[in-house]
Formats: sequence, C-alpha cells, structure tokens
Amino acid sequence: MLSSSPYVDILIQGATVYFEPDSEAQVVDVAISKDKIVALGNCSHLQALQCIDATGLVLAPGFIDVHTHDDLEVLRGPHMLSKVSQGVTTVIAGNCGISAVPYCADQAPLDPINLLGEQSEFAYRELQDYQHAFSKAAPSVNLAMLVGHTTLRAQVMTDLSQAANAQELEQMKTLLHQAMAQGAIGFSTGLAYYNAKGASQAEVNALAEVVTPFDGIYTTHLRTEFQGVIRAMDEAFATAEHAKLPLVISHIKCAGRENWGRAPEVLAHFELHRKTHPVSCDCYPYAASSSTLDLNQVTEETDIFITWSESHPELAQQSLANIATQWQVSQRDAAKRLQPAGAVYHCMLEDDVQRFVSYEHSMVGSDGLPCDPHPHPRLWGTFPRVLGHYCREQQSLPLALAIHKMTALPAARFKLRQRGNIQIGYFADLVLFDPNRVLDQASYSNPKQLASGIVKVWVNGKLSYVEGANADTIVDFGRAGRFLTRQN
Repeated sequence: MLSSSPYVDILIQGATVYFEPDSEAQVVDVAISKDKIVALGNCSHLQALQCIDATGLVLAPGFIDVHTHDDLEVLRGPHMLSKVSQGVTTVIAGNCGISAVPYCADQAPLDPINLLGEQSEFAYRELQDYQHAFSKAAPSVNLAMLVGHTTLRAQVMTDLSQAANAQELEQMKTLLHQAMAQGAIGFSTGLAYYNAKGASQAEVNALAEVVTPFDGIYTTHLRTEFQGVIRAMDEAFATAEHAKLPLVISHIKCAGRENWGRAPEVLAHFELHRKTHPVSCDCYPYAASSSTLDLNQVTEETDIFITWSESHPELAQQSLANIATQWQVSQRDAAKRLQPAGAVYHCMLEDDVQRFVSYEHSMVGSDGLPCDPHPHPRLWGTFPRVLGHYCREQQSLPLALAIHKMTALPAARFKLRQRGNIQIGYFADLVLFDPNRVLDQASYSNPKQLASGIVKVWVNGKLSYVEGANADTIVDFGRAGRFLTRQN
C-alpha cells in the first residue's frame, strides 16, 4: 500500500524491517511525510526531499523505554542525548511510585523522590501544569506519565512511615483522579522504599480503584525483590486483579546472593498469573541495580559503589567497603554516615538477568537516573546492550523478538496509539541501526558514553539524532517529542 502523492519528505530505501517477533526480515522502502509513515514496500516511484540508503541496516520503530525517571530531565535537558542516542523515542515516566506530578516541594524532596531532581524543580501541582512546561521545553522524546504513589503520600501525609488514614487517603484519591482526568496513563508504586513500605495493601487497592474507570495501568516496584519476591508478586497480582487493571512488574529481578538462580521459579509464577490476567514485566540488561543508598541492602556479600553523597561528596565513586575500611567501621555504619547518598548494587546473577532479558513477555526499561553525577551505565546503554550483547554476541534471543519487546509490545501494553510499529498512518518514530555494530559503550567506570551503531533516529518525522552527535552538536537536531495522554 503506497502513498497517493508522488512527493514525500523522506524516503528510506532498502531497509531491513522485522514486522513480527517471529517473522523473517523483509527489505522495504519506508516513506515519511510530516509526522507520519505514508508508504511501505517498493517506493521507487516516489520523489523525496531526502533519500536515505539503508542497505544493510535495520529500520525499527523507535524504542519505547517503559521504565524511566525522566520526569524532570525532559525539561532541564530537552535534547535527551542519553535516550535518542540509544534509539529511544518515547519514555514512560513516573515509575517506582515517584513522579514529578502532583508535587510542590516546600522542603528537600523526600527519598526516593529526590532521585528526580532538586526542590526548586518540583513545581507542578497538576498534570496540566507539567504538560504546559513539557510543551514549552519541546523535548526530543515523547513522554507518557504515571502518577506515583509515594509522590501522592508526600503531598498529603505528615508521617509516611504509617498507612494513610481515611482523610489522607481521600486526598490522595482526589489528586490521582485529577491527574488521570488530565491524561495520566496509570498509577505506580515503589513499596520497597521507606516512605511507601508503611502503606497497607488496602491503601494501594483503594488508589488503584481510582484508575480503573480511566482504562489505566498499574506498575509496581515490588515490596521486595529479595527472598520474599514471590510473596511480593502475589501482592501486586492481588491489587491488579482487585482493581481490574493490567499490571507491569518493574525491573523484575532476583536480588541478593541468597536469591540467585531463582529466575525460572519467578518466571513460572509469572506465567501462572499471565494465563488469567493481563500482566507484564520489564527488565534491564545488567546484573547491578542503582538507587538511593538503602541500609536494608547493605550486606557484606554485595559489592556497593557509592555514586554520590550529600554528607561526604568527596567519597563519591568509591566502594562502600573501601570507605568503611578508611573509617574503620562496618559497612552499615559507613552507609549511615554517607546519607543521603546514591549507590550501584552488584546484587544479581548474570544467568538470571539473561533469562529475564530473553523472556518472551518482558519489556525493556532502562531505569536510568539522569540526576546521578556518576550514573549506572544503563542510562546510556540499555537498548544497544540488548541488541549488541544479548542478541548478537550471546545469541540469547532473536533480533526480531528483541525489537518487538522494545516497540510493539510496550506500545500495546501502555496503549500508545499509532506507535510501536512500522505501518502506514503510524507516527514516524524510527531508529535505523547497524545490526553488526550496535553495542553499548557505557561502563560502570565510564557511564556517559554514546553507543555505537545507532545510525539515525526520527521522532514524529523529525531527525533527532545521527551517529556521532554529541552534547555540543545535538543542539542542531530537531526536538519533536509530544506529551502522550490516554486520549491521544
């Protein structure tokens, strides 16, 4: 099916395209006019303002990063180089129970909301206010927003160590309803964190019910990802089933040495529930996690790298074990003295990670922390690492399936209309990459490195990245990202 007009803006010729996760590649031309794909197949009859030879390159829908903390990053750094350089064209923000909306901070933002930004940046009491700021900033990526449970608690509660009382719960429900009415796509929790773990399941269920009439989604950072992970999964399943909401389990993992090797058990439990309820999960392709420095995760068995510390900034980029040795104290006592702080935890087994990444029904989410001065490499390397390391080098999963898990699958799960597929009439969010070269270059020691093999990226038909662009030259590219609501 071809465009009725012989004139198009961009013609990508001879691209290799995987249309289905289990299909063979096809070599096709793809034509773009304005913000849409207007023709597929043999488009040799079309005339274009720009022709691109894609011989030997794979053209995929723009990657959808389903797990980000980019709520405020899209406003402060709208070129979003860390994302477009990976081929990411859409981000889901508001994960792990923390969102920039609805939150106006009259003090330093609480842990882990402080992962998103500084106190002065939290100025959006309503989603429509944030949407206005988004439009003004004009980021390079599309964004859809979840409403965070911890954010709601911080906005209305004085003692976050407890379950919400009836009045506080009603206030949270009102704020959540307002955000959903203004276009939020769902509700997220981060029940492992101190400022949310006091919440009862009844509190979470009551808030999830608010989302149901809006056809939203429930995503959760489980109450624990350690030995009690199955029990925590059951809590998430129960909430989703109670509210009749589709569920996404965030960054699924088996954390802690005593938990290593349990990926088959976790996935079998997941499959059992997937048969009766719409449940999904996301993961990142690394055996280390990253967050604020959590005393509950400080053990002698886990290598912990300190990325920042407000109380002792001079000790950033050192291991917790080395700091403890310098101070001649236990690692736990050292962690207390470093607070507030951030950390990378080397807490997973590579075989478990590989199983989650290659699982047919998992999506890909970077969980990157853009405010971290020394971030986990997943911020810059997640998607090329799946394609280069796990697909090409390890052959853990076929390329077609990997692309599906980054595009069509998340578009369907999060109800992102006319995105996630290469089809006529769909928005021209596209990434052109070299399957023989694509690979992450970011490392734990040097995390802010551009991936190789991501050749070109378009967002809503606008060229937003070309391989080799850097922080200085990215300003020359277009910024055409859109705020995606349930309605659009």
